[in-house]
Amino acid sequence: MAEKTNAISREEELKKLSTMSTIRSLLPLGGLIVIFIIFNVLTEGRMIKNMPLVLSPIYVTLISATGVFFIMTMGGLDFSQGSIMGIASIVVCVVSKVNIPLAIIAGIAAGAAIGALNGFFYVNRKIKSFIVTICTMFLFRGIIKYLTSNAPVAGSAKLVLMNNDTLKLVCTIVVLVLGFIAFRFTKFGMHLRAIGAGEKAAKFAGIRTDRTKFFIYMLAGAITGFAAFINVIKVGSVTSSGGNQLETQILIALVLGGMPISGGAKARFQSVVIGSLLYTVLSSGLTMMGLETQAMQLIQGLVFLVFVAVFADRQSLQVIK
Repeated sequence: MAEKTNAISREEELKKLSTMSTIRSLLPLGGLIVIFIIFNVLTEGRMIKNMPLVLSPIYVTLISATGVFFIMTMGGLDFSQGSIMGIASIVVCVVSKVNIPLAIIAGIAAGAAIGALNGFFYVNRKIKSFIVTICTMFLFRGIIKYLTSNAPVAGSAKLVLMNNDTLKLVCTIVVLVLGFIAFRFTKFGMHLRAIGAGEKAAKFAGIRTDRTKFFIYMLAGAITGFAAFINVIKVGSVTSSGGNQLETQILIALVLGGMPISGGAKARFQSVVIGSLLYTVLSSGLTMMGLETQAMQLIQGLVFLVFVAVFADRQSLQVIK
């Protein structure tokens, strides 16, 4: 009788945990809807009327966040995304004077090379991911400032002619669809979740964890290298601030989207889309209200803090790999 009572109690507890997990996964979407409605009211409907303008910064964030999502799923972090964006943007601009398709490939290759550097020190030298990527962030940020110290690095005039929402939307959708398929329906995604849930257990299951981690950092760099092309066609050049704070925007967007910091089985690909939309709507809404930079940062900080406090699954938090 006691065993039956305990079994029923455990079953009820599991149902309760499942319900809480479902509610937590839906909260970011609810937060996005609430934030959008609030800012649409505060801006007297201007947000809906100017949706193309509101969403113009989201393409780069969405594409780059896809690679970082893979990294965070396996429990890592990457603070070098802004520097990867800056370097890859410079490469795209320089090579675009020769050939546009070649410039896109060169940007992807440049991003993959920096990602491979991160992966080498992370995997082969056993240095924590956040330490490695912070170091490369400062290293390549210095190189960007050196290369743009005299003047912005300009690309081919043809780049600006390619700046249209249709092209950017198609490129973004392609990356998101491929990322979603790889994450949900291939061994690639399963291995990422397994490493995030427990690296030792993943090794015993036959997953080559070191090779996977190295590949993921290289892939994330390559994806951001492609996003550099989308970034460059807006103005056709790169300044010393190219890609500045992109890593912060991506990490905040993913957290706002409900991404668990420790990764693992609870990672959901929709965190990329919902989080990026949330971050973009919040930033654009504050800008439309005409607030000063200090006031915007204060409000953003408060909103981020509230979202993290509500959405974070504290039971799943662990030391970042």
